[in-house]
Amino acid sequence: MDRNSLLAIVLSVVVLLGWEALYMQPQREAARKALEAQQTAQAAAGEIAEPEVDDPDVAGPAANQIISVEAALAQAQRRLPIDTPSVTGSINLDTGRIDDLSLKNYRETLDASSPMIRLLSPANTEHGHYLQLGWAVGGKGAQSVAWEAPAGARLTPSSPVTLTRRDNGVVFETKIEIDDKYLFTVTQSARNVSEEAHSVTPFGVVIQRGIPEGAGKYQILHEGPIAVVENSLFERKYKKAQTAVVEAQGQKGWVGITNKYWLAAAIPPQGETFTVKMRNISQTAQPIFQAAFEFAPHTIAPGESHVLQSHLFAGPKDVDLLQSYEKPRPEGLGIWDFDRAVDWGNFWFLTRPIFTTLNFFGDRIHNWGVAILILTLIVKLLMFPVANRAFETMSKMKKLQPELQALQARYKDDKMKLQQEMMALYQKEKMNPLAGCLPMLLQIPIFYALYKVLFVTIELRHQPFALWIKDLSAPDPTNIFNLFGLLPYDPTAVPFIGAFLAIGVLPLLYGLAMAFQMKLNPPPQDPVQAQVFAIMPWMFVFLFASFSSGLVLYWLWSSILGVAQQIFIMKKNGVDVDWKNNFRLPWSKKLEPSQKPSVGGK
Repeated sequence: MDRNSLLAIVLSVVVLLGWEALYMQPQREAARKALEAQQTAQAAAGEIAEPEVDDPDVAGPAANQIISVEAALAQAQRRLPIDTPSVTGSINLDTGRIDDLSLKNYRETLDASSPMIRLLSPANTEHGHYLQLGWAVGGKGAQSVAWEAPAGARLTPSSPVTLTRRDNGVVFETKIEIDDKYLFTVTQSARNVSEEAHSVTPFGVVIQRGIPEGAGKYQILHEGPIAVVENSLFERKYKKAQTAVVEAQGQKGWVGITNKYWLAAAIPPQGETFTVKMRNISQTAQPIFQAAFEFAPHTIAPGESHVLQSHLFAGPKDVDLLQSYEKPRPEGLGIWDFDRAVDWGNFWFLTRPIFTTLNFFGDRIHNWGVAILILTLIVKLLMFPVANRAFETMSKMKKLQPELQALQARYKDDKMKLQQEMMALYQKEKMNPLAGCLPMLLQIPIFYALYKVLFVTIELRHQPFALWIKDLSAPDPTNIFNLFGLLPYDPTAVPFIGAFLAIGVLPLLYGLAMAFQMKLNPPPQDPVQAQVFAIMPWMFVFLFASFSSGLVLYWLWSSILGVAQQIFIMKKNGVDVDWKNNFRLPWSKKLEPSQKPSVGGK
């Protein structure tokens, strides 16, 4: 990496900060002011109803009585089992909550015998997380109530279940269906069998007790309440959601709570006006996050009924799956912008195409590591003309080194004159020393976008490449400080510096490739700068040690291709690669100019 590359990195940071300050920040501020104006107008008109959750075991003092998941499941004697090819769990008939769900196709670790991912758990557990659809009756809050189910009922893709209950002269029926993936279709009906009118308010809610372990660790990722209403995306990270309240109204969208790979969402009927609210409903020190939708109260006359169909989702943020639910009926369910649950970031116009390319090759080759290699090659081919010009410039710069060194010796005491003579030399040779910046500058957004894709998409979770790389979304598992597992200790457990000792094979290979490529560039004339560039590859080794294997694989393969391209151009321009001196071992003797073989043996 030469001075041009370093300058390119600085310029790219300036561009990113400028984009954030001049474009993204004003947009967010405008959206915030528009939302505040909408909330003020709606509150003044009495349009927003409060989808309160007033169960004592959810938000009240009893919420402090935390028990284990096993104990909580044993407490609820009446449970409706759920069993599909993708999930297993149960519905609590005493509350009407879906609060017990594990994902059969996802494990906590690479070990096939490790526990399944538990996505939903009862309210009074450490990180209680559940879904619920229901009715608020007669102006009361959205309470959890007991439901009746047929004896021996079991919810499967081929056997829907209808739950019933009666409240104050209104008979409620809830027909629950589940597909073979992660989506519940819930048809709710309220029939007035009394002699007076009743007001009912349908609602859907997602609850998360506390901040899940590990959440909020990465600034690049959104975790917490999330909603799409019309064309707007509303996100509140857990920390901010403890005090912030979000309200919005529309006719299409959904609301939920998301983590890195998983989503629990409530989806109202599309095309009907609903209100979304995201907030902390806790009355205790521990936050309890609520993401809910609610419809306006509906009055049911005696003998009449009110029916609506909503959906609940609890599963992985698999892009193909989310997009299949977006498709219009009858092919899909018409869920508006459901794939925005995946945090594509500000550079979505890059992250989406990169993911689409990776997904295309990964699905067909069945090896996402090979897909990353193909993506790298595609990026290199697209940038080939620009990179060629940059490498041509660097080759010419290398040929000019004797003349530049002569100028430095001649004007070593006159920096201004030296700069003037150097610029005159560049003009004479028709060279632009900054031309080498462009390829690096163009790669910075691609680097960020690929980092984002590898980090947030579940498709790469636990995906192997080859040999020791068993999970492309995780760092290289090998470690040079224990001789790749031969020594019986874990260097990463060393206090304070353990995180810097997790250096695997891939980061080390990248450091070697980077050092190799930098040797092909013109050497810096400033001794201090030369020392900085000499240690830079090894700084990147430590930096990349914590990056995902897939990202390091991209940069390693990109460097190898770049080295091959640069050597080809150097030979084409008659520039001596100087293999003996550039790539000699530190303790080997440096050859004098008269001893150095030239390219092609000349």
